[in-house]
Amino acid sequence: MNKLKILNDPIYGFITIPNSLIFDLIQHKYFQRLRRITQMGMSYLVYPGAHHTRFHHAIGCVHLMQQAVNVLRFKGVTISEEEETGLYVAILLHDIGHGPFSHAMEHSIVNNVSHEEISLLFMQQLNEEFNGSLTLAIEIFKGIYPRKFMCQLISGQLDMDRADYLKRDSFYTGVAEGNINSERLITMLNVVNDELVVEEKGIYSVEKFIIARRLMYWQVYLHKTGLVAEQLLIRVLQRANELHDLGYKLNASDALIYFLKNDVTLEEFNSETLNIFSQLDDFDIISAMKDWQYHEDFVLSNLCEMIINRNLLKIKIKNNIIKENSLKKHIDAIIKTYNISEHEAKYFVFTGSISNQAYQLDTKQINILHKSGKIEDIVKASDQLNLKALSKPVTKHYICYPKAKL
Repeated sequence: MNKLKILNDPIYGFITIPNSLIFDLIQHKYFQRLRRITQMGMSYLVYPGAHHTRFHHAIGCVHLMQQAVNVLRFKGVTISEEEETGLYVAILLHDIGHGPFSHAMEHSIVNNVSHEEISLLFMQQLNEEFNGSLTLAIEIFKGIYPRKFMCQLISGQLDMDRADYLKRDSFYTGVAEGNINSERLITMLNVVNDELVVEEKGIYSVEKFIIARRLMYWQVYLHKTGLVAEQLLIRVLQRANELHDLGYKLNASDALIYFLKNDVTLEEFNSETLNIFSQLDDFDIISAMKDWQYHEDFVLSNLCEMIINRNLLKIKIKNNIIKENSLKKHIDAIIKTYNISEHEAKYFVFTGSISNQAYQLDTKQINILHKSGKIEDIVKASDQLNLKALSKPVTKHYICYPKAKL
């Protein structure tokens, strides 16, 4: 059977599957599930084109990793066939642990377990099925493989994950500010002392990359409408959990009912739980909400109706922390209008904060290799004064409350 298939991608054109292991992993039901996990959560309520999936993104990452391996080998960096396959497997599966709607529900389905931790569990399970052929990939993914630059290609400030999602999300949202030149960035990569560097010629591409990241966060990932929709989604699951514990009957898929019934932590995440988690995707949540919008519970039905019909809460974003009396005013108003408890009212009136840091100066730096051989951080190497400013986190605060009648 021919496993070196070619896929047509709207961003890069034709993508070749590099070997039969990658093909078999793509064909696996765990990976096929990513076709049903939206890459950008609820952002399609703001940008109608943002319906691309984690499947698209993972395949794109493999393509960029192939380019990176070719570039580094051309520049004399030794990468064995085993290491090459390890890099492809690690980047292919780096997001396999995402739950429904990606980041939106990361800590809602399971209790304080990150998608990276679940990705690792999936990789370990697949490693058993594939007779240990993922061992090297797991070491790279965990960041413990001795060749540091390989770990940086998977998880760093200029990794293949970011190189794909910025360009891809920019394309599907139509937000041109995020359209980075990932091919140019990869062409400028090199390795010195086993660490990833960018050659001096690529400095402007790196500047564009960091600025694009900042703009995409404010304009897309932290867009206030997407933000309020994600907060409502989190509260739908919270309320469903609460009602289930109180003995209410809720119609949902078996997989979703399992996670409503059980408060699953990392310690309890065994192979059976992992298999049930692998049956969960966006469709479980959407079909449940379509049913729950007619539930007898005032809170659950209204929260679901808001998301299904895009009739969301009003959200205001401010530079300062929201005052307690402002929050109380809205809570008191909704208690009085609907004759509900304060606990129930807090599902519709709440505050929170968002933070954007385009570049982490203290961790996983982007180093520039000068012609002289000198290596320095992009912030020092760049004549862009605002890059230093972009390395400082900017925090904003928001309040959500009903527009008028629920």
